[in-house]
Amino acid sequence: MLIKDKIDKNFLYFFDQGDCVNAYDFFGAHLVKDEEGNNIACEFALYAPNAKSIEIIGEWNGFTRNKDYLNCIDPKGIWYLKLDGDYEWKKYKYVITTKSGEVLFKADPYAFYSEIRPNQDSKVYDIEGYNWNDADWMFTHPKTYDKPMLIYEMHAGSWKRPDGKEFYSFNELAPMLVDYLKDYGYTHVEVMPVYEHPLDASWGYQGTGYYSITPRYGSPKDFMYFVDYLHQHGIGVIMDWVPGHICKDAFGLYRFDGTFLYEYSKEEDRENKEWGTVNLDLGKGVTRSFLYSNAMFYLKYFHVDGFRVDAVSNMIYYLGNINRGVNEGACDFMRKLSSILFKYDDRLILAAEDSSSFAHVTLPSGMGGLGFNYKWDMGWMNDTLKYFKMDPIYRKYHHNMLTFSMMYYYNEQFLLTFSHDEVVHMKGSLLNKMPGDRWRQFAQYKTLLGYMMTHPGKKLLFMGNELGSYDEWHFESQLPWNIKKYPDHDAAQRFVRELTVLYKEEPCLWELDYDRKGFEFMDADNADLSLYSFVRYDKNGNNVLVVMNCTPNAHEPYRIGVPAEEGSTYVELINSDRDIYGGTNRINPKPIKVEAIQDRRNKNSISMIIPPLSIVILKNKKKRTKKTAPKSVLPE
Repeated sequence: MLIKDKIDKNFLYFFDQGDCVNAYDFFGAHLVKDEEGNNIACEFALYAPNAKSIEIIGEWNGFTRNKDYLNCIDPKGIWYLKLDGDYEWKKYKYVITTKSGEVLFKADPYAFYSEIRPNQDSKVYDIEGYNWNDADWMFTHPKTYDKPMLIYEMHAGSWKRPDGKEFYSFNELAPMLVDYLKDYGYTHVEVMPVYEHPLDASWGYQGTGYYSITPRYGSPKDFMYFVDYLHQHGIGVIMDWVPGHICKDAFGLYRFDGTFLYEYSKEEDRENKEWGTVNLDLGKGVTRSFLYSNAMFYLKYFHVDGFRVDAVSNMIYYLGNINRGVNEGACDFMRKLSSILFKYDDRLILAAEDSSSFAHVTLPSGMGGLGFNYKWDMGWMNDTLKYFKMDPIYRKYHHNMLTFSMMYYYNEQFLLTFSHDEVVHMKGSLLNKMPGDRWRQFAQYKTLLGYMMTHPGKKLLFMGNELGSYDEWHFESQLPWNIKKYPDHDAAQRFVRELTVLYKEEPCLWELDYDRKGFEFMDADNADLSLYSFVRYDKNGNNVLVVMNCTPNAHEPYRIGVPAEEGSTYVELINSDRDIYGGTNRINPKPIKVEAIQDRRNKNSISMIIPPLSIVILKNKKKRTKKTAPKSVLPE
């Protein structure tokens, strides 16, 4: 059936009301095929209610005007044209003459592909026909709440750069990335926005082509291959998605038909002057249909495993300003979005990048929440980095900065992040944030990441954070892979790799992330020594003890209360001070026996070595019970 025959009153009603989730089936450029699969025509459909006329200029007409006009097939502003012939890969754009006489040159907002910047044309592309091989993943991967989740945030254009061309394509990146992710134990990759955006320096957060995978990294089917390949190797793919605001480039969605068709009409609601972008009006039906359909498009055609939603606080409150009040239209948009997505697949990841204290972000929408299932813990990130930037001599005065997170932690399902935003714009790399000489910087860098991996909550690390680099991230070049040749960087990378693999393999570190039974402080109050100790539990009652020392003073020995029976032992799983990690080798090489000696509220305790500026993770091994020989059943 042709598109013009599918655009009926039912479709127009649902589209206008914001209830359409497959607008991409109706708008954009769609190839028409014969029974043998040959391209015989192309249909173009567009929504532009303020247009007086619309023409299409493309390769086939020499980008010449006054040749191919679209027809208005509905008073609501639906425009349509069918051209006979094979138009696959052809470049085109729309020329919209508005009712006021303004002439606008626009890319197709529903185009499946685009010309690479600085060109601005859309391209006719056959989105159908990819042969998927990820059925095992799609049908069997579980929900993530009681599973390890370690996300690698990635900018596809600067992870690795090839010789002789600007970027690797997604199908070239896939095998290199899989080997790397599996070596570190990552469970998911989160790709920073990969739909079309005009400026590299925006990192994709100021988009123009929401339905078009950017040609910087190949074709849409190259990205399908990327997702498919990662799925085949047990790694999920999350898309960074920006439904709240768009760039103001003239050829994009901005003032699409000469009016603020998708944006807020009021300037005070629309303009993000700091970012140079405009906010989409998430209360409008046509904007909702555009965005709901966009999310479903990536689920259907690209098999992505979910979305990290950017700048949620800017949607919850007008311009992110709590004093302007809650934006109920945007909040309702997010609730409905979650309902649509989780109805499609309840295993999806829908993570809010939200810096506000707005309540119930991760409560299901049916219970009055916004409906996300994860929220970035920006408070934890800010407090943690601020603490670690301090000279250790001052940390005792700010001890609660590392304990405060557990006061609010169970209010939401938090995801801990050290994202790209923390290692750009002169903020320094994670390593460079640490005070002191070179040795102390590396020691605290390892302690920082150890704290992250042992604190409750799923994890996200931006690419390169695992390398221990002194340089912050620069999108114009690849990561500094060569630093591994230096011993201290090599040792730090070894620690991070063994730490992340330990995280994935040890259920105590993730199984009860969102259950109060999964975490317990052993000592949260030793500010004078800047010592922290806590226990993580799994569902079977097993536990690991985490001891963190945030000063350069060693303690040999030191007694710590533990929730374990007398006679059992604690065995060191990892110690950031081991010599192979660049430390001083103050370790606990033998099992440490639990003794019936009171320490604080625990009746039992252990005596252990605590190295300087370190984190030590130990696992409780239960006491062996003596087996008695069975009585003989032989006759006497």
